Amino acid sequence: MKGKNKCDLNTCFLCRFCLKDWKPAIDVNKENLKLNKGQQVFKEADPVKGIYFVYSGTVKIHKKWDDEKELIVRFAKKGDVLGHLGLGGSGYYPVSATAIEEAVVCFIKMDFLESTMNVNNAFVIQLMLFFASELQESEKRMRNLAHMSVKGRAAQALLSLQEQFGINKEGFIDIELSRQDLAAFIGASYESLFRAINELLTEDTIVISGKTIAISNQNALKDLV
Repeated sequence: MKGKNKCDLNTCFLCRFCLKDWKPAIDVNKENLKLNKGQQVFKEADPVKGIYFVYSGTVKIHKKWDDEKELIVRFAKKGDVLGHLGLGGSGYYPVSATAIEEAVVCFIKMDFLESTMNVNNAFVIQLMLFFASELQESEKRMRNLAHMSVKGRAAQALLSLQEQFGINKEGFIDIELSRQDLAAFIGASYESLFRAINELLTEDTIVISGKTIAISNQNALKDLV
């Protein structure tokens, strides 16, 4: 659903690092898209038309694993970048992006993005640093998939999610995830995740309430990692 949902021109990755004098140009060229839970921003193999920035809500970035499974690459929250992996030479998005709750994203077309990069050196530098950080995280996750147990990967995922999203006033990690999404995030089957989560519950390492999880023994999770 498209609409002129006014953003503050201060929140997203682009607005945080661009020149102040460039913001009126962003306001004219951006397009705000309101997404319902489960609605896709773009899907794998779609032609690249631009780049997206999350203004509110949470979006999962995921990739087909086989005909029936998916691997969640990361989660994007308010202020984060989407679609940047499509800026390479193929001309197609190598991943999909789907809202896991109501969200608003800001869309910037490729021609305006290129103009922005020509003018805003600080934005380009921060985007390069973001790419480097994401590459390091991707390499670490691939290593974990190869060498870490499902229980260890679950522990790592919970620690990472708490660092990214923080905790709510009840002490739970401030993101609601289905068990299927959590399994896809750690690269495990639902059954394997279920067993790992039950072990962590039995050991009083975590507490679960609906789709939210609280870490009750952070040192024990770190030991697993």
